This record gives sequence, C-alpha cells and structure tokens, in this order.
Amino acid sequence: MSDDALREAAETMRVVRERCAWTQTIDHRDLVPYLVEESAEVIDAVEAGTRADLREELGDLLWQVLFHAEIAAGDPDDPFDIDDVARGLTEKMVRRHPHVFGDAVASTPEEVLVHWNAAKAAEKRERTSVLDGVSEHMPSLALAQKVLGKAAQVGVVAGRAPLAPADESELGDALLALVQQARDHGWDADRALRSRLRALSAEVRSAE
Repeated sequence: MSDDALREAAETMRVVRERCAWTQTIDHRDLVPYLVEESAEVIDAVEAGTRADLREELGDLLWQVLFHAEIAAGDPDDPFDIDDVARGLTEKMVRRHPHVFGDAVASTPEEVLVHWNAAKAAEKRERTSVLDGVSEHMPSLALAQKVLGKAAQVGVVAGRAPLAPADESELGDALLALVQQARDHGWDADRALRSRLRALSAEVRSAE
C-alpha cells in the first residue's frame, strides 16, 4: 500500500469520526470487542480463508488501528495521532533489528531472537518479572503456552502432571500438561484446537 493510500484511509477515518453520530460516541474501551472480533477474523482468514478474505480482514483490522488513533488524537490531556503511532513503531523496529539497520550480525533465527530480546529488555527496564507485559486477555490456551515459555526462562517446570483428571483442578493440570507437550514439539496448542474445531464444525454441518 502506498503512502497516499494509507493517508487516504487515515483521512477517511477522520471524516467518519467527525461526521458519523455513532462513531463520535465511541471511546477506546467501546472498541475493544470490535478489535477482538476483527483480530479473530484475520486469524480465520490466515488459517482457512482465501487471499481475498485475508486482504479484506487485514483492512478491517487496520481500520481499528486508525479508529483508536483518531480517538487518541482528540484526547485533551495526552493526544497522539496515527503519525505518532507510525513513528514510534518505526523507531522500535529499527532498534529491535540491529542486524538489519546496524552493525550486529545474526545469520540464524535464534541469533535474531537474541538481538530482539536484548533490545526489548533495554526498552522495558522497569519490568521486574518475565511475566510483565503478558496479557491475561489472551485466549487461555495461547496464554498457557506463553506463560510456560516464560516459566522455562526462569527454571520453573510446570505442566508435567499425569493426564487422568478427577476434578476441575486436575483437569487444569492435565490441560497444562498438554500445552507443555505442544511446546516440547514446537506446536501451537491454540491453533491445533482451532483446526480440530473447524473439522468438528464441518462434521456437524454435514450431519445436519
């Protein structure tokens, strides 16, 4: 997308915010359910949709970003706009890719991750835990996989319980063990479940 196309999209959002009675009433919190929904639809398009679906859903997700930025631009105390968002993103990505924009060397994905994590740690010096910044609003399976990875960084081992739950607490242990097994194999537990659910949904529709 050209700069002109992006600028036109941002300008369209500004006009909608200015002239649409419904849009004028929306704040950041009001937008959260739509952001979750649009993000989910992008995932659906990636995993089971067409190229046209993906292009459309990415546009809908971009609209959410533009919407939040336009709301922020009108904040009386601490305003920022889409240009500020874009500048901040560019600066951060340049910092986190010293092997691309600087003199650092990284020839493998693992070496790239070392640079990324070092840059991220330098940016987030105020954080006191590896769990700082991990959103509890992630889907539970995805959150479990993320937390297990963070736990491993500090030597905490979890998710090794036997898979024979007798109550809800043990069921949680069993689910955590399955997510750990997924991590051990380099699998995405959340994606695996979504894939199986799509197959199950197809079976249900066929039975109907």
